Amino acid sequence: MYEHKTEPLASKTVFFSRILRNLTVALLLLTLCLLIGVLGYHYSDGIAWIDALHNASMILSGMGPVVEIHSVAGKLFSSAYALFSGVAFITNIGIILTPAVHRLFHRLHVED
Repeated sequence: MYEHKTEPLASKTVFFSRILRNLTVALLLLTLCLLIGVLGYHYSDGIAWIDALHNASMILSGMGPVVEIHSVAGKLFSSAYALFSGVAFITNIGIILTPAVHRLFHRLHVED
């Protein structure tokens, strides 16, 4: 039968470095998604920069829009950005939780 060798559990230093790396990736992804929203709201509907930032932040966090969109282009962008934001949120949660879930599964399979 197939015998699987398990690696020892990574040290806490390695584990925390993986957490830090994944948090950094998640923060960069979040920043990119926020930038897309700010630019999209500003250029598709002429929303002021600070209002575009506020609206993009609220949509990206799942809180909902705060600025009224007037143009067709703005409404199309807002619809696409809302769908995109839902996927980005779920992706970021996965990136952040991956090291902890991996460690949990690894711990369950380490032979004593």
